[in-house]
Amino acid sequence: MKHSFKQRLAGLYLISTAAIIGILLLFIVFTVSKSVFKQLDDYLISEVHKHQSDIVIDRNTIHFNQNAWMEREHLELEINPIFVEILDQTGHILEKSPNLKNQTLKFYPDKDQTFINYKLDSIPIRQYQKRIVKNGENYGYLLVAMSYQNSQVVINKLKRTLFILFPIVLILLFFWAYFIAGRSIKPVADVIQTANRISQTNLKERIPLPEHKDELHHLAITINNLLDRLENAIQREKQFTSDAAHELKTPLQVMKGNMEVLLRKPRSNEAYREKIEKCIKEIDRLSYLTDQLLLLARFESQQNAFEYKLVSLDEIIEQSIQKYYSEITEKNISFKLNINTLQQVKTDPYLLHIILNNLISNAVKYTPEKGQIIIELGKQNNKIFFEIINSGSKIPEKELSKIFHPFYRSNALKHPDIKGTGLGLSIVKRLVELLDLKIEVRSNNNRTTFIVWFQ
Repeated sequence: MKHSFKQRLAGLYLISTAAIIGILLLFIVFTVSKSVFKQLDDYLISEVHKHQSDIVIDRNTIHFNQNAWMEREHLELEINPIFVEILDQTGHILEKSPNLKNQTLKFYPDKDQTFINYKLDSIPIRQYQKRIVKNGENYGYLLVAMSYQNSQVVINKLKRTLFILFPIVLILLFFWAYFIAGRSIKPVADVIQTANRISQTNLKERIPLPEHKDELHHLAITINNLLDRLENAIQREKQFTSDAAHELKTPLQVMKGNMEVLLRKPRSNEAYREKIEKCIKEIDRLSYLTDQLLLLARFESQQNAFEYKLVSLDEIIEQSIQKYYSEITEKNISFKLNINTLQQVKTDPYLLHIILNNLISNAVKYTPEKGQIIIELGKQNNKIFFEIINSGSKIPEKELSKIFHPFYRSNALKHPDIKGTGLGLSIVKRLVELLDLKIEVRSNNNRTTFIVWFQ
């Protein structure tokens, strides 16, 4: 049978509390019993000292003051009766208190100054036995005993009372623990109810925070933060899907339009060639866009399949520059490479190539003719970095955080001649995260700077 968490919590609370209460009750019984018997023992020892003063040893013979037997405590059983016996060395009774009548106390030859419990005519007796010694020689034994029946009755009543109270307390504790457990896990129930209500179409709802800032409060905050991240991820996915569909649809529409034009009536070879070339350009664009999308999807699903090596940053930078050198020359861009010190880092060279290629390609695209591009490699505060600076129009401050979003292009209307998909920087951002790097972007005074830091 499966039990709820509330029942298990109440059960654990009950078991632990029952164990503590049980130990406490045993301690109470033990303490009371010890206290009662200590008083009894102190009384017996005081009686021994008192009766020792009535014993006289004369010519190796033990004599006892007969007047002591006339004390009321030896004549009446009802008033705290004290039983006394005086024995010789062999254990033969020399004197005994009148209240013993025909009975005798038990004698243990091997015991001295010892308390002994036994029953005398079904009455529980506690006895103290001590040797009678003079000048180091043993002349006999003094036995003093009294009933501890009344003390035993008190202890037994205490045990019965605690035995009856114990299950009653446990029952009350169980209901109290069940109530407290219910109150304690109420925030958990709120989490479950809220989580059941949340769906892909209802991501705005959040878990109410408990009043007390405890572990459950921290759990609720953590889950709410998780829901925030999920909502943002789903929104980004929806936006990405929408943008991707739009970007893929545009070249398809262009190709369809060109082919429909060709089908309307016969054309010259030159017209056919022109329309086919336009279609080929759109196919190239579509192919490049598909490659970029596949590349982005691959990085999302294979983040642990990277190959880390020790590479020289200056070599990778020079290889990437060589790839875009013809475009730099064609636009008469002033190019400058500053390598302050040769730096080596442990990273995936293929992914680092993609980061550099996309950043340099972006710089070349947005740098106007006769503009300037500066690439610098250095080290600051024990951290290696490279930065790519290009001249051109300033990126508005509010758009700096958006340029890494897929398909986002800053000032696209101002640059209709600049072709692109808007995926390059989003790929850079994702690769930087996967390689545990850090990227910064600044734009001021018609200069845009991208800085990549190696941790």
